[in-house]
Amino acid sequence: MKYFVSRALAALLFLSMLTGICQAEVNYDALSRKASDLMAMGDLPGAVEILKQIPAPERNADGSAFVASRMQMARIYASLEEADNALAANQEILALYPDNSEARNFAAALKQQQMPRWRSVLADCRRFLPSLLKGATMTLLLVFCTMLVSPLGGLLIALGRISTLKPVSALCWFIIWFFRGTPLLLQLFFIYYGLPAFGVTLPPLTAAVIGLGLNYSAYLGEIIRGAIQSIDHGQMEAAKAIGMTYGQAMRRVIIPQTYKRLMPPVGNEFIALIKDTALVSTIAMVELMRSADQLFNTYFNITALALAACIYLLLTSIFTFMFEKIEYRAGIYERR
Repeated sequence: MKYFVSRALAALLFLSMLTGICQAEVNYDALSRKASDLMAMGDLPGAVEILKQIPAPERNADGSAFVASRMQMARIYASLEEADNALAANQEILALYPDNSEARNFAAALKQQQMPRWRSVLADCRRFLPSLLKGATMTLLLVFCTMLVSPLGGLLIALGRISTLKPVSALCWFIIWFFRGTPLLLQLFFIYYGLPAFGVTLPPLTAAVIGLGLNYSAYLGEIIRGAIQSIDHGQMEAAKAIGMTYGQAMRRVIIPQTYKRLMPPVGNEFIALIKDTALVSTIAMVELMRSADQLFNTYFNITALALAACIYLLLTSIFTFMFEKIEYRAGIYERR
């Protein structure tokens, strides 16, 4: 008889424990729903009071409900601009789970918001500048490679365009027509994504230099052609009269006289090139614009874009100053 009584008491005890556990779960669900309802109605302080009723977990127990409640409390306090209470709620999580990445990141963001604005900007600059400067290095590499390729390509296209050989002139006209008439972005897409269909796969840097080089060679070809044809025809006749060949006359007489007229439009093209390098971010190259975009999408911080704009302005200002000096040395302005 005693055996059956003890078994019955044990069963009742087990049922009461199970009921308590289930009741706790039901209570947690009810508290969560009630807090959500209060938040939906705009009663944020009331929601905080409900969330506070969710206790800390016992040792080795599941603490997901507690963590979720305290994170929600921290967000509510942050929205109410009560940073100290938000940090306190966040610290309750870190006291039990110091490796919780969500709580750690939230605490870091709250502390940064409490900093003076100028210190926050300086901290952002220190964080973002290394990546942006690395991207700016790639931008400068693209600019210098294109500056080496496109003037030579433009000169060849210009000479071919004014050539008396009809096939050569027609070919150069077609190159100018095609590369000036289609978007640079489309050309980069075709070189990087389209050529593999024909068995030609290029690295991103090579594809970018080829695309930028061809595009700017077409534009410079027309600029150089206009400068050459602006030289009086009597210059060529005079050169031939003293026994020069056509090539010698172009190299020693005509082309040197075009330098003064070439500098302003060529300078404008190369300054535009600095900004057009942003398009190579579409073919998996990480240059300045791509770096800024990645930082902004990661941190949602406008400082990354502002710093990128400052770097672009610095680069274009340096190139503008350089070309102004070259124009002055070439005698483009009258010295009074």
